[in-house]
Amino acid sequence: MAELSQTENEQYSRHIRLPEIGIQGQNKIKAANVLVVGAGGLGCSVLQYLCAAGIGTIGILDNDWIDLSNLPRQLLYNKDDVGKPKTQVAKEKLLTNNPQIRIKTHFLRLNRENVLDVFLPYQIIVDCTDNFATRYLISDASVLSNKPVVYGAANKFTGQVTVLNYRNGPSLRCICPTPPHPLEVPSCSQTGVLGPLAGIIGAMLATEVIKILLGMENVLSGKYFVFDSATYSTQLIPFNSDHEASKIIELGIYEDSSCDEIIEIQKITINDLKLMEAENPGLLLIDLRDPAEKTDIGLDCVSIPFYDISQNINFLKGNKTIVFYCQYGIASSKVISYLNNVHNMRNLYNLIL
Repeated sequence: MAELSQTENEQYSRHIRLPEIGIQGQNKIKAANVLVVGAGGLGCSVLQYLCAAGIGTIGILDNDWIDLSNLPRQLLYNKDDVGKPKTQVAKEKLLTNNPQIRIKTHFLRLNRENVLDVFLPYQIIVDCTDNFATRYLISDASVLSNKPVVYGAANKFTGQVTVLNYRNGPSLRCICPTPPHPLEVPSCSQTGVLGPLAGIIGAMLATEVIKILLGMENVLSGKYFVFDSATYSTQLIPFNSDHEASKIIELGIYEDSSCDEIIEIQKITINDLKLMEAENPGLLLIDLRDPAEKTDIGLDCVSIPFYDISQNINFLKGNKTIVFYCQYGIASSKVISYLNNVHNMRNLYNLIL
């Protein structure tokens, strides 16, 4: 194990003064290899703290470019970085802050073909992704490769942290054996997220990484921490290992659409809609567009953004015939497929203007 230099001794002196870390612990941190999957809101915060802590080798995996809407919570980036790959910009900024560490970039989309090879050089995987298809891929691959996953999520005002597959502990499938439907757990790009929350949860993820590297007690394995930034309330929810659910022999199929059964979507025009309304006064027309993107279409609608559909199932089931509208018909098709396959609802139509 490489010894700390005089500069490093001074730089990490506040860590070294902690009895739980000391010189030996800081050397473990320096020798560590950690992969951060996702360089967005959580990832930016995690990366900055791991970099500052002196993690010897940090991997950054992302296949996205910086967007203006990222800036309120992804503080590694600024307006001059918009349009650039997140991995490259993050690497440049982090090395400016701490040139003594090594950073490897992976500008790619993680999938079943590459995940095990990508994971191979790393001790710990940090899951900062924003969709359940990738989260389950990461969890299953960590079981196969016997690596712990530090898992974080942030949505609206609430954040979650846990540690998966730590010393053969519970995996993501012990919490939820199969991935939820995307419409039941919309992403922060759909529902929004408080910028500072990403920093809070990211800092907690970095803390768990360091605790694992040092072999400290009370790692969040088998414990799901929930933080509500609106009320400053917290929950620590225990969960147990389910050996059957966690028995991963090979990687499966991981689809963002959760492998919905393909159905034929019934389309309807305005003229047909008017005829149907005359015969069926109880017909319900739902506008799935986000309130921020709405324009008047000259029809009486009930507004339910598509990402809130799962919160309104009882209301929807009270109507025999429902027509959905969105700008391009894509969200309507997804909602109709979801209601048909998951809730066995029929007489659903996609309005085409």
